[in-house]
Amino acid sequence: VQLQASGGGLVQAGGFLRLSCVASGRPFSSYTLAWYRQGPGKEREFVAAIRRTGHTYYAESVKGRFAISRDNALNTVCLQLNSLKPEDTAVYYCAADDGVILSSIRRSSSYDFWGQGTQVTVSS
Repeated sequence: VQLQASGGGLVQAGGFLRLSCVASGRPFSSYTLAWYRQGPGKEREFVAAIRRTGHTYYAESVKGRFAISRDNALNTVCLQLNSLKPEDTAVYYCAADDGVILSSIRRSSSYDFWGQGTQVTVSS
């Protein structure tokens, strides 16, 4: 599976962005899909995930502001970023895997397939 992320950019605090990640090479309806981010000088961290059932999971820092969704017909997973804060500045990565167990859904090691990342910069 190849993943291509897009939609990043520069936005003011309080603004919004919508990130998209398109998969190719294999239908991903059975995959768990996730978004991670890595801020300047920080380790990569979990942001959100969505299982094939549609159940969603979020990091506490983005809950209520971000929303993950998937469109299996388009092989696409999206992340809506609302009420953005300067601390949301990071490179955002999409990830996918078909063998993720629920207890490990937030672990980056659970995902074999990764996109190249898209930069989100939030100015204060």
